[in-house]
Amino acid sequence: MTKRPALRTAPTLLACAALGVLLVSPAAPASASGPAAAPARAVTGVQAATLSIPAIGVSGLPVVPYPGSPDDAPGTRIQDRGAAASPYGPAGGVGPGDVGNYIVTGHRVTAGGPLRALPSLPVGASVNVTADGVTYRYTITTTRTTSFRSEASKAAQRAAVPGSPGAVPTRAMITVTTCLTPEDDAAGNFWRDAQNNPEHRLDKIGVLTATER
Repeated sequence: MTKRPALRTAPTLLACAALGVLLVSPAAPASASGPAAAPARAVTGVQAATLSIPAIGVSGLPVVPYPGSPDDAPGTRIQDRGAAASPYGPAGGVGPGDVGNYIVTGHRVTAGGPLRALPSLPVGASVNVTADGVTYRYTITTTRTTSFRSEASKAAQRAAVPGSPGAVPTRAMITVTTCLTPEDDAAGNFWRDAQNNPEHRLDKIGVLTATER
């Protein structure tokens, strides 16, 4: 892979200022690595990124970071533009490649439905996140369902270790999540929250297995 120049914080901030996104200055990127619990020198902080999931035909989907929680009002507005959203902070997750839970949310049935095929993503599939020329490859390990009518279920979704609130993270993980609107509607469950989210969300959870630049 072509070697990229060292990361520079200022251009990243300027490029994302137009989106109204506050970014945290990144540290040096991790060097290429194989499977590991966590990268030795992951980019620290929040960055705009792109998401590619070859197994379901997702390529170069913009991921816009914002301070908040999964599928809240600001995140929904980002998704309504056809992009994916990545909440960070106390009610959200971490940046790409960081130890903890990197959360990516996207629409399935509206705004072009970029994550329409997410339910079919199998265990073992690769999810690639690229930020500032560094690609983080996650491998899907499990699937879970979140209920937006349960505060405990939502807390488990955004926990530093997905599904395990209070657990201390030791590796970089990812949660890619989208709605289960067709499934809820088919079951006669037409509940919606203030953002028109259905009760249930599908979460595909993975672990970081490689870092390349």
